[in-house]
Order: sequence, then C-alpha cells, then structure tokens
Amino acid sequence: MNLPRRLAFRSSALLAAGALALSGCGALSDDSASADDGIQVVAAFYPLQYVAERVAGDLADVENLTQPGGEPHDLELTPRETGAIVDADLVVFETGFQPTVDDSVEANATGEVVDVADVVELLKTEEHEDEHADDEHAEEEAGHEGEEEGHADEEGHEHGDVDPHFWQDPLRMADLGDAVAEKLGELDAGNADEYTANAADLRSDLEELDESYRSTLTSCERSTVVVSHDAFSYLTKYGLDMEPINGLSPDAEPTPADRARLEDLIREDGITTVFSERLATKRLANAVAEDAGVTTAVLDPIEGLSDETADDDYLSLMNANLEALVKANGCQ
Repeated sequence: MNLPRRLAFRSSALLAAGALALSGCGALSDDSASADDGIQVVAAFYPLQYVAERVAGDLADVENLTQPGGEPHDLELTPRETGAIVDADLVVFETGFQPTVDDSVEANATGEVVDVADVVELLKTEEHEDEHADDEHAEEEAGHEGEEEGHADEEGHEHGDVDPHFWQDPLRMADLGDAVAEKLGELDAGNADEYTANAADLRSDLEELDESYRSTLTSCERSTVVVSHDAFSYLTKYGLDMEPINGLSPDAEPTPADRARLEDLIREDGITTVFSERLATKRLANAVAEDAGVTTAVLDPIEGLSDETADDDYLSLMNANLEALVKANGCQ
C-alpha cells in the first residue's frame, strides 16, 4: 500500500536528514522534537522567535534556528537544525533574508509554514532609496556610478526588491503575530482562543511601543541618522532620515565617494553620532566617525541576541534604540 503523500514526504526528508548526520557533519540531538512533544514551532531568527513565543505562550515549544550571537545573514544549517525543520508543526521564516533557510524549508518542511513575505507588507527597496537618488551621486564620476550599479545588483540578488528588516516597525511585528496566531489556531483548534488573546496582548504592547517612537521623535534638533548598514529604513515612518554606510547586507562595502558624502553630511547637518551594531564589525562605523570627528554608539538592528543582550528582549532593545536616537538627535 502506498503511503499518503504527506507521510511519504516526511519519511523522505527524515532519511535525508539522517544521511547528513551519518556523513560526520553532526547528529540530531537526543532532545529533538518528537510527535509526542506537543506543538513544535521553528523560527528562523530572533524577531520571529519573539513573536512566536509571545503568541504560543506555554502551548508550544519554539526553537530559533539562528543561535545567539550569530549573524542571521550568514546562517548555515546543521543536520540537527534541518531535522528541526522536518519535525516542526510550524516554521516561521522570511523568504529572501536567509537563503539556506528558504532552501531547507522548501525541501524539508512537512508541517505548516508562515512566510513573513506573505503576511506582512514589506517596503520596496526603491521606497527608501529613490528619495536619495537625485542628490546622492549627482556629482560622482561615471566610473563610480557603474561601480554602485553593480553594488545595487548584488544587494538585489540577496534580498530581491524588498527590505526584509520589517521588525523595526512594531505594527508590522503585530501583523506577524496575528498570522502566527491564526496558523497555530488551525493546528490546535482547542486553544485557538488563547492564541488569539496572546496575539492581541502582543499587539497592545507593540502599539504602545509604536506610539512611544512616534511621540518622542516628533521634536528633534535633527532627523538624519548615520547607521552601519541599511537595516533601519522602516524607522523613516517616524520622520527619521536613515543614512547607511553599508547596503542591505552588513558585509557590503561603501565606495570612497559614499564615505566622502557621508562625512560631508555629518559636518553639514551637525550629526553627533555614527551608529554601529553588535553582531557585525564596527570597523567602518568607527572609521567614518573618526574621520568626521564625532562619537559612536550602538543602534541594535535586533536581528539576534548576543551575550551582551542575553537578558533583553525585542521590546527592551527597541526602547534602548529609542533612547539612543533621542540622545543622538537632540529630541525633547
């Protein structure tokens, strides 16, 4: 007798994960999720984990594929993590942000999935790039323009035409919470009301955070913020003008013309601070700040936790970022 398609696919994926383990690359841990452990949720990186945990409460186990201190862009899945995707009742991920996760979910996920790109309205990259297009490189040589076009192509290859850093907008995080609650309610109908209530509580907290940003950043001495990489464009809804040193990838390198333009901008606008981040190198941010004669501070993109932020969560880190912005931009 032929196995049902879903069971056959699960068996095939489990065999594939087992083969990886036997190859010497590592093995699934003894405490990996089993069918008797209740609802198993896998989140691709920290902001998705935070939402899933808030919505699931005590009714499900949530595992983060990106370990604390790890840069989510650079994630390479181990056999144990592949096995977790196989076993998960629900996988929460974001297409285009972590290509290895995208590939593994497509090949190995046998449960339900929530793709952020399907449930959250993501900003088109041109929505926050076009506003600088006319003046950013108007005086650059043609050679620099060609170099930047190639750099833009590289960014497009990595993230497509959308900015994946949606979690910088608390209201978009709330939308993800609603989608996760709906999917968990389908998987566990007996507790659907509790998932819905948890998502409502999460939305209340996130709406309060959104209002705090909105009211606090309305009266500042300056609106321009120089950041290490382009992970904060969703904050422009609060009247900020984000000027990244790097592109959407934290490993992208600015051209000499970009650096010169930023340093001129810092001096002209009276910018006091160049922001670096925790999970990526501070080298370029420190260099730009030193050349411009200003200070540095941390603006956490909240892509993951680190040893330094192990006792924090999304809400506390967003509030810490708000305090840093208030200090740097002279907000009342």
